[in-house]
Amino acid sequence: MVKEWTDADYAQETANGVTLTDFWATWCGPCRMQAPVIEQLAAEMGDEVTIGKVDVDKNQATAAKYGVMSIPTLVIQKDGKVVDTLIGYHDKGTLQAKLAQYI
Repeated sequence: MVKEWTDADYAQETANGVTLTDFWATWCGPCRMQAPVIEQLAAEMGDEVTIGKVDVDKNQATAAKYGVMSIPTLVIQKDGKVVDTLIGYHDKGTLQAKLAQYI
C-alpha cells in the first residue's frame, strides 16, 4: 500500500528503514504514468520498503526541504537520510534495482 504523507508527518514516517517517496501533483502527466509503477512496487516490496507519496501542491514545505524542482521526483531514504534521488519517470525494474542497493 502506498501511504500519503504530509508536511506534518513526513519526517516521522521516513525516519526508520528504507523509504521511497514519490513527490507528485494531480496535474502532472508523468506523475500519473509513475503512479501504477509505485503501486506495483508497494505491493511487491512493501515488507522491505515503506513507500509513500507527497502531493507537492499541498505539502510545499517538504517539497522545498528536499529540493524538489520538477516532478515526479523520487527520493530514497535510509533511516531518514537521503541516499538517492531520481527525477522523471522510471520503470519498475530500475526502481527495484535502486531500492535493492539499500535494503
